[in-house]
Amino acid sequence: MKKIVIPAAALLLLAASCNVLDKEPLTTIAPTNFFKSADDAESGITAVYDVLQFTGAYGQDLNVVGEMPSDNCTSLNGDVNAMERITWTPTTSQVGNVFRDMYIGINRANAVLKYVPTVEMPAARRDQILGEARFLRALFYFNLVRLYGGVSLHTEPVESSSQDVVALPRASADEVYNQIVQDLTAAEGLVAADQGALNRTRVNKPTVNALQARVYLTMRRWSDAQAAAGKVLGTTVASLVATPKALYPAENKAESIFEVQFAGSTDGGFLLPDLVLPTPPATYSFAKFNIPTLYQSAASSKPTDLTFAVDTLTDLRWKYVGTTNAGRDHVSWVDGPRSRGANDRGPFVYKWTSTSVAAFNSADNYYLLRLADVYLMYTEASNEQNGPNADALTRLNAIRQRAGLPAATLATLGTKQLFRAEVDKQRRLELAFEGERWFDLLRYARHNQAEAGAHAITALDIIQQQKGSADANYLLFPLPQSEINNNAKTQQNPGF
Repeated sequence: MKKIVIPAAALLLLAASCNVLDKEPLTTIAPTNFFKSADDAESGITAVYDVLQFTGAYGQDLNVVGEMPSDNCTSLNGDVNAMERITWTPTTSQVGNVFRDMYIGINRANAVLKYVPTVEMPAARRDQILGEARFLRALFYFNLVRLYGGVSLHTEPVESSSQDVVALPRASADEVYNQIVQDLTAAEGLVAADQGALNRTRVNKPTVNALQARVYLTMRRWSDAQAAAGKVLGTTVASLVATPKALYPAENKAESIFEVQFAGSTDGGFLLPDLVLPTPPATYSFAKFNIPTLYQSAASSKPTDLTFAVDTLTDLRWKYVGTTNAGRDHVSWVDGPRSRGANDRGPFVYKWTSTSVAAFNSADNYYLLRLADVYLMYTEASNEQNGPNADALTRLNAIRQRAGLPAATLATLGTKQLFRAEVDKQRRLELAFEGERWFDLLRYARHNQAEAGAHAITALDIIQQQKGSADANYLLFPLPQSEINNNAKTQQNPGF
C-alpha cells in the first residue's frame, strides 16, 4: 500500500511520478534546471497537483484519517487500527505519510511561487499558475494545521540540506491559519472565474471561495464563511445534480467544484476503492478499511453509530436502489451478499465504484469540494450569526429534498440549537465517507470549548468512547518521529 517513511529532508525531493494533467511534471527541480520557459512553469504547477494523488494525500490517507477515527467507520484491518482506536503515535504510518506528503506539496508550490514570476510567458497564464500554487499551498497547510496544530511555516523552497534551511521552529496554529488566509486571498485575485465546465480538476475562483468557506468555518469566522460560500452560490460554475446516485463515481459532474483526477494506470491510479470495496469489484479479499458503522452487533454498537442516524427507507442517499456485482446498492454504501466470505459481506463504502484495471489503481476521481458542502457551510454560518432564517433554510432544504426528505420548517427548527443539530446531521449524511467527518468533529469539539453544548457529538465524545477518557491531547496527531529526529528546532505535541 505504498507506505514509506521519509524524514523532514524530503522537502528537498521534488520528483513527480503521476501524469494527471496535460503537462508532464518536472523530474527534478534544482538550481541548474529550474523554470526557464513557459513549459517549465506548466510542468512545475503540474508537479504540485501531482501530490494530491499521493498515498499520504487523497490517494489514501487523508480519507482514512478523515473517517476512521470518527463515528462513521470501523475496521478489523490492522493497518487502520490506530486510527479507529485513537491510539496513534509518532510512528503510526498515517501520521508520517500525511505530514510528509503535505510538505512535499508545499515545497513544490514554493518553488513555483519563487521562480515562475521570472519566466517569460503570457501574464494571464502566469497569474493563473501562481494563483493555483497559492491555493494548493493553502490546502496543504490547512490539512496540516487541522491535524497537527501549529507547524513549521516554509514559504520558500528548501534547496539545501542545511539545518538552518530545513529546520524551522513551529509556528502557532493562528500563524498557520493567517498564512492560509493570505494565500487564498491572493489566489482569489489571480485565478480565472472558470476553467471550463468539464474541468473540475483545476483551480478557479469558486474553488478558492469554497475552500475559504471551509477554512473560515473551522476558524469560526461565521460572516467570512457565509460570504465566501455565497460567492460560490452566486456563480453558475456548479449546480446540484438531480439525485444522490448521479454523484458517483466523481467524474467532472456538474456538482463538482474541485476533485482529484486519477488515470487508472499503475502510475496514476487511485488506491482507496480497492481498500474499501468488497470482492468483487475489488481485486483482493481482505479486511477492508472504512467499514460503515451500520447494523453493529449489540455488543459493539454505540449510540453515535450511523445505525442510529440514517434512514434506509426514505433517504435516497442510504436506501436500497438496486443490485450490482458488489451487492445491494444503497448509494452511499453497498451490502455484500451473506453468501460471501466474512471479508466481503456488507456493509461497505460505495462512493467509488469503478473496478480497477490493475490492483489498487482505480480510475475514479475524488471529490475535494462539491456544491452540497457549500450549501451546508453557507447554512451553518448563517445560522451561527442570525439564528434560523428563511435564507439558510432554503439551502438546507435543497439538500434534504434532493435526498427525498420533506422540507423542514422554521417552526420545527425554530432555535439556533435545533437548526445547528439538523445541519450537523445533514453534513454527516451527505458527506459520509468523503473524508470530512473527523474534521467536522474536531471543529465541533473546539466550538464546544467556546460555547458549551453547541454540538451533541464531537471528537471528544469519540475519544471518550475509544479511550475511556476525553483526552484533549488526541484532538491532534503527534508530529512524526522522523520530524522530531531531523528538526532540532521543533517540539512534540503534548501527551506524546
